[in-house]
Amino acid sequence: MFDQTLDRPAARRAAWRDSLFVDHAIFRTVWTNFAPVVPGKVYRCNHPTPWQLRAAARRLGLRTLVNLRGHRRCGSDALSREAAGRIGLAHVDMAFESRGAPHRDRILRFAGLYREIAFPMLMHCKSGADRAGLASGLVLMFEGGNSQDALDQLSPRFGHFRRSRTGILDAFFLRYRADAEGRLPLLDWVRDEYDEAALKRDFVANKLSSFMTDKLLRRE
Repeated sequence: MFDQTLDRPAARRAAWRDSLFVDHAIFRTVWTNFAPVVPGKVYRCNHPTPWQLRAAARRLGLRTLVNLRGHRRCGSDALSREAAGRIGLAHVDMAFESRGAPHRDRILRFAGLYREIAFPMLMHCKSGADRAGLASGLVLMFEGGNSQDALDQLSPRFGHFRRSRTGILDAFFLRYRADAEGRLPLLDWVRDEYDEAALKRDFVANKLSSFMTDKLLRRE
């Protein structure tokens, strides 16, 4: 856990140690899991290092960084917040869950943010696989896409495992497809009919896949 400001060299070194070796950013220095969601407007990645963020901001003209992890007491969080401020990006915390049924209030809050945010924007979670996939799927549906477009964002190419506990994110879009697609827009269904408890009760994860994501890959 890192819970310091970066105003001293010792604190900055501690933040980098925490980021690289506790939050596993050492892997993210060479693997960004970067992809466009809506080209020219919305992009996704794993938690960027400061230099990755600067490079993406220059290349894409970014105006906003959306943190899907929420405010965390870790070196990666402190470093990316500082980098966003230096670059001049708006920094938005929009925490989503990766192993629980997506919360109605968070989906509706994200929809509200999406209407007001400055684009282009980059969204990140820790690994860029699960929460980034959920948020990217929601973005495509906000933009007029369908459930299959959303499900394509929860893909093995990003490191997402549908059979593990993170598969409940796929189940969310599949439940909408079965219950309301073609009858109600997604946000109307979320607001008026979506049952988080039922989705959680009905979803059953594969134990081996869950062991891989939770224990071996140490996903959040």
